[in-house]
Amino acid sequence: MNKKLRTLLLVAVLLLVALSLSGCGIPQGEIDLNAPPGWWEALIVYPLAKLLMFLNRAISGVGIPYSYGWAIIVLTIALKIVTLPLTLKQLQSTKAQQALQPKLKELQDKYGKDKQKLSEEQMKLYKEAGFNPLGGCLPLLIQLPVLWGLYQSLYVLANPSVGELQGAGFFWIPDLSYPSLEVGTKWISESFQTQNWGKLFAYFSLPLIMIISQLVLQKMTQPPKGPKGPKGTGGDNQQQMMGQMMMFMPIMFGYITLGLPSGLTLYWSVSNLLSVVQQYFVTGWGGLTDWLPMLKPRTVELVGVPEAPPSTTTPKTITPTTPAKSTRRRRRKK
Repeated sequence: MNKKLRTLLLVAVLLLVALSLSGCGIPQGEIDLNAPPGWWEALIVYPLAKLLMFLNRAISGVGIPYSYGWAIIVLTIALKIVTLPLTLKQLQSTKAQQALQPKLKELQDKYGKDKQKLSEEQMKLYKEAGFNPLGGCLPLLIQLPVLWGLYQSLYVLANPSVGELQGAGFFWIPDLSYPSLEVGTKWISESFQTQNWGKLFAYFSLPLIMIISQLVLQKMTQPPKGPKGPKGTGGDNQQQMMGQMMMFMPIMFGYITLGLPSGLTLYWSVSNLLSVVQQYFVTGWGGLTDWLPMLKPRTVELVGVPEAPPSTTTPKTITPTTPAKSTRRRRRKK
């Protein structure tokens, strides 16, 4: 799969996610957790919703406040642990691809006009390095059904007919089920008109945390920039465009979450923070050092140790000596 096709595939996935987040495919209307309408709800969505309800009762039973918020966090951590092997495989594949970027750039400079030859040489390079171009996509595709099921289960609990998240607060957030799909983003203009600054702070904070954490995560997945662009790419225009798009997507998702129940944004923010930790232990800070130079590893210099001066003496050359003629004559007389 060449870079262009992979880029189009990633764009299609991101657009599908954005369309889904806008409310398409979400269970609406009257919901009965004991009567799932289809196999997807019966196998994934409703069991996850019941698991969240169980965690809420367990956490509330030991006297911990904000039980539903902690239940969402505990389930998010549990899912991260279960999908950790797939996530590590995906991150290692990304790291291996970054290591191949200098050689891929050389191939692009050499066979840029011959697309077929370029594709053949790229696949040959991947084969020699033992790198699978789909290695980073397959783990993500396997995780998507589980993550999407959790997303829908939170929407089910926020449904008024279920009423589990109704009025469930979490620290400064009054209601994890607000705003609903019916309210959308209308609450923003209404809060500004009534000067309800507390409400604006409460429901703006989680989307802001989600945007920042997503931007940090996206930047960490990119290689640090060199003098002329990303390291090993030589400022490739296609990669620069891709990087700009990846920076724009978190902002768009953040705007969408302003019209989603806060419980969903809490799940997404916690998932991002856990992903940042995973990314750090696999690839380090990555391109985040471009924004925060203090994160770059420091070179240790020895202080007080004088450097050895360069040698100014020339090595002596040993020339073979020949015996004197008189010595040879004496040996002959003997």
